[in-house]
Amino acid sequence: MSTKPPEAPSATVHALPTLPGQADRLLRELEWKVIRRLDGLLQGDYRTLMRGSGLDLADLREYQPHDDVRHIDWNVTARLNVPHVRVFTEDREMTAWFLLDLSPSISFGPAGQTKRDILTGFVAVLSRLLTRHGNRVGAMLYGGGGGQAERVVDAVLPPRSSRAHVLHLVHRLLTPEKAAPKRTKAGGGATELHRLLLTGLTNLRRRSTVFVVSDFISAPGWEKPLAQLAQRHDVVAVRLLDPLELELPDVGLITLRDAESGEQLMVDTHDAGFRRRFARLAAEREATLREGLTRAGADTLELCTDDDLVDALLRFMDMRQRRVRTPRGRSIAPLAGATAVPAAA
Repeated sequence: MSTKPPEAPSATVHALPTLPGQADRLLRELEWKVIRRLDGLLQGDYRTLMRGSGLDLADLREYQPHDDVRHIDWNVTARLNVPHVRVFTEDREMTAWFLLDLSPSISFGPAGQTKRDILTGFVAVLSRLLTRHGNRVGAMLYGGGGGQAERVVDAVLPPRSSRAHVLHLVHRLLTPEKAAPKRTKAGGGATELHRLLLTGLTNLRRRSTVFVVSDFISAPGWEKPLAQLAQRHDVVAVRLLDPLELELPDVGLITLRDAESGEQLMVDTHDAGFRRRFARLAAEREATLREGLTRAGADTLELCTDDDLVDALLRFMDMRQRRVRTPRGRSIAPLAGATAVPAAA
């Protein structure tokens, strides 16, 4: 559903320019306002925050739960009659992929600070931080234009490590997409996030760090491919949300429009019973979504439209440090930028 909030919260980054030639201006602004504030915070922890695909054998140790079975040394296992795995030296160089959901629901939020604005700022800053250290970043864009059922993803940007490549990625995120034709298939225009995840699962051969950036407002079926992706790669699910998706304010009669199907509905937000039902359903959806992300085994970072980008990146670094100290498979407390929603009664 889509509506306008009564008051727009203060934005950390200015409204995103829509002209393609403004990509460099946006990146310079983010470098000045965000990256300069983060300088020094990634140094020293860089090797643990971002794990590369090291090839140098460092040690052998007994197999532990959640170890990658592909690293089992069968010769040593046969001699000692106990499973042993190879431990490799982590390489600083890594490849990061951004799997980006650009479906119409991403445009929801206050002017200048929509979920798409947050997505663009996050991807631009993190891409620049990674490429400054010689790492490569690539991207798969889904749901931004065309709306054709036979098209799996809209674009694939192969991984590169230059600033020009980051500018090209930002340019693609800033360029307005052509309006997609109305869909006539069952389910309307619902986002099918599993298409994007299956594309990443099929095409990403080398182990990488994968950022799945979406609001996860999608048709069912994305949980399994996300779990399969997390088994092969280091996956971070970056969830975008807006406070109005959790609780409606009392602003009287408003018209809500589904950004993906175009369906409109007039509701009376002055009705306290309606607002309670809306909050209850939102809480149920929150619980289901977080349970699905936990089962998938991917780290989860929540970015809210009223959140500060620097604070979000600091939460991300803290999450990565805790992941290093926490065995894979154990749950990590969510580091949400929005207020946690209680479970529905």
